[in-house]
Amino acid sequence: MADGEEDLPRDAKIVKTLLKSMGVENYEPRVVHQFLELWYRYVVDVLTDAQVYSEHAGKSTIDSDDVKLAIQSKVNFSFSQPPPREILLELARARNKIPLPKSISGPGMALPPEADTLISPNYQLAIPRKRTSEAVEETEEEEEEASDSKANTSQEQSTDLPPQRVSFPLGPKRAR
Repeated sequence: MADGEEDLPRDAKIVKTLLKSMGVENYEPRVVHQFLELWYRYVVDVLTDAQVYSEHAGKSTIDSDDVKLAIQSKVNFSFSQPPPREILLELARARNKIPLPKSISGPGMALPPEADTLISPNYQLAIPRKRTSEAVEETEEEEEEASDSKANTSQEQSTDLPPQRVSFPLGPKRAR
């Protein structure tokens, strides 16, 4: 053994042996510590789960069946298996039955319809409509009559025109 390996803990020596058996010759010393941390965390999680299973079964100590069940549950929830090939092929067939949207023909790159793109208008501005001079004179007369008859303010507001909505596309202008 090398000079620094004699004072290493047994678990660190095991990790170094595992790395050497896998063909890893050059690595930073932190790698051993990271593997040890992962190893300890995994063991603590498995033993904690085994203790919960043991308490649920009404046993005072943890036995090998509790540990096996804890490991099996860790494997089932941590490492998921891909679905069988037949299921993937069936999903692919179902998805491929749906035709792609027709593209917009024109010069340059072919694009899907505007409804399926992100370059369509996506915001609106509310611009108040301007009143004509006749409409302004009429509303001034109506306001004078309304103030004389002490009408509701809601009637005054009903004479306003709704704002005009204008949309602007965000993308560059395209030739049609």
